[in-house]
Amino acid sequence: MPKKAKKITAVAKWLDAEADPRQQPMMAELYRRAEAKLSERLHIVDSQRGKSEADHQRLIHELEVHQIELEMQNAEVQKTRDELEVSLEKYTDLYDFAPVGYFTLDVEGFVVLVNLTGSLLLGVERSRLVGKSFLTILPPERRPAFRSFLDQVFATGTKQSSEFEIVGKGQPARPVSIEAQHSPNGNECRVLVMDISERKQAQENLRVSEVRYRRLFEAAQDGVLLLDPETSKITDANPFMTKLLGYPRDVLIGKELFEIGLLKDKAASREMVVKLKNNGQVRYEDLPLKSIGARHQEVEVVANLYRENGHEVIQCNIRDITERKLAADMVSRSEALLSSLFAQAPVGVYVVDARFRLQHVNSTAREVFLSVQPLIGRDFSEVIRIVWPKRAASQILARFHHTLKTGEPYQSPNFEELRLDLGIKEFYDWQIQRVVLPSGEHCVVCFFSDITQRVRAADNQRRVDILTASNGKLKTEIVRRQMVEKALQESELVKSELLSQSQQMQAQMRQLSHKLLSAQEEERKSISRELHDVIAQTLVGINVHLGAFTKEALSNPKDLDQRILRTQKLVDESVELVHRFARELRPTVLDDLGLTPALHTFLKEFTKQTGVHAKLTVFAGLEALDTELRTILFRVAQEALTNVARHAKANRVEVNIQKLSDCIRMEISDDGKSFKSDRVLKGQGPKRLGLHGMRERLEMVGGRLTIESSPGKGTHLSAEIPREKWNSNGQPYLSKSKKTNLDKL
Repeated sequence: MPKKAKKITAVAKWLDAEADPRQQPMMAELYRRAEAKLSERLHIVDSQRGKSEADHQRLIHELEVHQIELEMQNAEVQKTRDELEVSLEKYTDLYDFAPVGYFTLDVEGFVVLVNLTGSLLLGVERSRLVGKSFLTILPPERRPAFRSFLDQVFATGTKQSSEFEIVGKGQPARPVSIEAQHSPNGNECRVLVMDISERKQAQENLRVSEVRYRRLFEAAQDGVLLLDPETSKITDANPFMTKLLGYPRDVLIGKELFEIGLLKDKAASREMVVKLKNNGQVRYEDLPLKSIGARHQEVEVVANLYRENGHEVIQCNIRDITERKLAADMVSRSEALLSSLFAQAPVGVYVVDARFRLQHVNSTAREVFLSVQPLIGRDFSEVIRIVWPKRAASQILARFHHTLKTGEPYQSPNFEELRLDLGIKEFYDWQIQRVVLPSGEHCVVCFFSDITQRVRAADNQRRVDILTASNGKLKTEIVRRQMVEKALQESELVKSELLSQSQQMQAQMRQLSHKLLSAQEEERKSISRELHDVIAQTLVGINVHLGAFTKEALSNPKDLDQRILRTQKLVDESVELVHRFARELRPTVLDDLGLTPALHTFLKEFTKQTGVHAKLTVFAGLEALDTELRTILFRVAQEALTNVARHAKANRVEVNIQKLSDCIRMEISDDGKSFKSDRVLKGQGPKRLGLHGMRERLEMVGGRLTIESSPGKGTHLSAEIPREKWNSNGQPYLSKSKKTNLDKL
């Protein structure tokens, strides 16, 4: 035991030397607990070992005790550190996410610390705010005031508060409340910044509301009185009330309602206050009121009890209803007169309101709808569908809806239908119009008359007259028909024979026309080739020889040159004439290059000769058509444009060839004069061989020609070739070499 005491004393001296005075009690307790644990562990070992090892064991014992002590101390320190970290994290969250901004400023006003709310309030990152002067976030005119405010905070040491405006990044200036108090060391101050924009806005709204209330109070066209519930006396009155009574405002203030003639006595005034306290509102529909000038008037009074700034206030709204009562009386009299006229009307009258329900039915109309019960208040659509068939009912309802919506009246012609409820046909004459009810709603009024008897009588008389006249005509007709029947029997056989002959001749004529057109085309093609290949080449050869002769003639160059030049000019004109004839008969470009280049060349020459602007539009696969089809389209276009040049006097013509799903269509439109195309195509007008030729060409391939011509719109020609004539296998109008390309159209 003495050795242990010495050991504890040595450790205690070490603790005194090494430990912090504030940690000495804790470390001593740790040492005591370590000593106890070590004694428990070595109790068995110490009892078994000899005393010879006492010194060695004592040293080991002290080292082990010291080791255990350090482990326990480290555990306590770790626990304390964890608790401090948790506390720091909570403090940081409370600091950063506080609903107000916290700033720490030094004596010069520079930001030392700022929480997250403060940085969000300014719209600037915290790292950029630290080290920045707080004055920079204030408007320049408020910075001196804040400087004085900050000096007072450091000088007095007490909490100071004031209101300023701050300017955040990309934000308008906003009002804030600032509270500040310096720290214990006196070198810094903590500043609390609270956004009071909503409070300021609420104060402004309250001020505006008070101004509006006062304006409404003063400009109201109803009398308004404010009363004190405790004394029942008037505390305020608006200008209209003084005008209504004729009393000045200062005379009204301090009086009770019965004293200005609004209620009959003081008891009635007190009774009103009691009702207000119980119900919160009192309404008087009709009260007499006498002004200072003895003018009698009827008023409506509505009194309300409410609280204002913690005090109860009675507000009485007083409205002059004198004129309204007079108007209501007049309306009542008018309604009585209208009801009398409505009931005694000689025709049927009923009214359908805006909800499409029957509202009023007079006695005459009620007899017509006798089979429909109930009637008043019933849906008008149901009533009509019970009486009339579906078709007639739908027409009637459509008329009513249209008049109710637009206000357009309707006068029906003689209406006749079979009634479903009675099973008989009836005739009516009816009209409807929209009117405005006293309530301001629209309705439809129907006036009708049952003219069944009148129509039937007139119809019977008309039938008698017709039968009398017809009887004489029939006798004459019988004799005439007997004679005609005999003649018809004789001519029927002749007519049949003539019809058969006519059909045969028409077929022969059509075949002949087709052959004639084909022969003409072949002849034109032959002549064109002949002119182009023989005559034109000969003339060109003459021109070349004449040119050579010009160069060789040197003896008398002046006269000879003139003759040769004139000869060359004539030859050139001859060549051009031959070329023009060839193009008119059949342009070689149609066979060599195709339909599109041929049409372009023809339209260019057409515009040059006539001055009419021409436009061509074709689809991409046009050249895949057979030569016959391209020739037909070219001839139709050529003939149509020739007619435009001769007769239309147009300024513009358009040629459009397009591929449709079932045909190829060529459309030619001009803006010239019109003509009666139907008469010309039927042979009733002037003979136009060109139009008939175009139609015959198209009919050769099953096509169709249509012409539309109207004044002011010019002429539109449409030529169609059906698809089966240019895309079917085995057709004579489609060459095998182009069958593949045509399939791609």
